[in-house]
Amino acid sequence: MDSTSLRERQKERRRARIYTVAIELFKRGGFQNTTATDIARAANVSRGTFFNYYPYKEAVLLDYGSEIVEGLREYAEQRLSENAPPLIILQEVWERLADESARERDLIPPLAYELLNPDPERARTAYQALPLSKVIEVILRPLHSAGQLRGDLSLERMTNLIADTYLMTALRWSAYTADRPLREEMMLTLQFTLSGIFRSS
Repeated sequence: MDSTSLRERQKERRRARIYTVAIELFKRGGFQNTTATDIARAANVSRGTFFNYYPYKEAVLLDYGSEIVEGLREYAEQRLSENAPPLIILQEVWERLADESARERDLIPPLAYELLNPDPERARTAYQALPLSKVIEVILRPLHSAGQLRGDLSLERMTNLIADTYLMTALRWSAYTADRPLREEMMLTLQFTLSGIFRSS
């Protein structure tokens, strides 16, 4: 057996164990209350080993968010292959995203903060790990190709704006006492945002 590939598999298993343990601790004790030392101890690795895999604690959340976004992309592509209407797919994706965000309310603020991090490198890393706008772009591309969306904004810019509405809506909802469920709040802001991207008849 090739020693290099064996080492790589061992590294992948170690990273997966650290990730799984970290998410369990975040959900059980809260993100802010969980330290890198807590995670390392529970994963049976040294603190230094933890930082070899995750340079900062929030980086674990990027893997978590990346899994969610990848799942949404796979769902959207499957629904498009079934010829479901793009706007219906977007609503379904938004509902799934709302339900996951509401279920893990404690993880939203630190994850959102990474996208807004004043450190440009960390913000760029978060943006690349959480390409929600790319999922929206996949969904809306048929409408854009058919000329149904406004022509003075690029598809990329429109999808970035829609993704930003999720970020700010979820962040505000998680940080303050909400008057309505997150799903309802997100659908309201989605409808409001969508009204601005279609061509005027």
